[in-house]
Amino acid sequence: MLRNIAKKDVNNFKGWFDNYVHTFKTGDENQRENIALKEDHTRRVCKEILDIGKELGLDEHELCLSETIALFHDIGRFEQYARYQTFVDSRSVDHALLGVKILDDNNILCSLDEPVQDVILRMIRYHSRATLPREETETCLFFAKLLRDADKLDIWRVVTDYYHQKNGKRNGVLECGFPDTPEISEEVYSDLMNKRIVDIRHVKNLNDFKLLQIGWVFDINFPPTFQRIKTRHYLDMIYNVLPKNKKTKDIFAIAQSFLNEISEDVVQNYQNPAWH
Repeated sequence: MLRNIAKKDVNNFKGWFDNYVHTFKTGDENQRENIALKEDHTRRVCKEILDIGKELGLDEHELCLSETIALFHDIGRFEQYARYQTFVDSRSVDHALLGVKILDDNNILCSLDEPVQDVILRMIRYHSRATLPREETETCLFFAKLLRDADKLDIWRVVTDYYHQKNGKRNGVLECGFPDTPEISEEVYSDLMNKRIVDIRHVKNLNDFKLLQIGWVFDINFPPTFQRIKTRHYLDMIYNVLPKNKKTKDIFAIAQSFLNEISEDVVQNYQNPAWH
């Protein structure tokens, strides 16, 4: 099923992506900065997914598929921001579904066999969900997990750079409009102490949002991703910009323990999927 996608297809997709994104580089400085933010994010997710995929031993066709889903995973973000001036789906539109519609309406994947087109669109549709559907093919779930790992790695990079910037300039888009108040919600605390991904409906302020980002460690899938989280110190960098109290200390301890213990288990027991 994956044989139909090749490097020439990826190069064509990149050309279309560049032209498409260029149409949104208008408006005021904030719009241009936030469009550039998502454009740069996309390019780094492409690099992350290729680096992880190579470490996992994916072949050329599988790497082309990986790069394609990374390239298009946030294609809906540009129209979303242009229309609503936010990247928060609950306040605008589901960017993943919008992205699928954009690719369909423009017939971007027409050079590929229909089964390959279908699996790409499904993976894009799934990438931002709280959990992946259980009733899916092993191939689709593998690449969806790969995309989610690569996506999280770069979002961690973006937010930690932002939290530790020297100029103190605020970006409401990166903070998703949450107020910078001191409390931490009981629901967020409960989610994380039970090693659950935080329900976005429980997030009340910026502290909750930062804790949600620490909790993404509970949804990581592959050994190279765990290793990158450790070496880049993403969890520590978010913890360092949180108030130090019992709740944050408890959450950081359980997340750090999970990272150290579960990642070792994943590294030791990981096997490439049977279809590979």
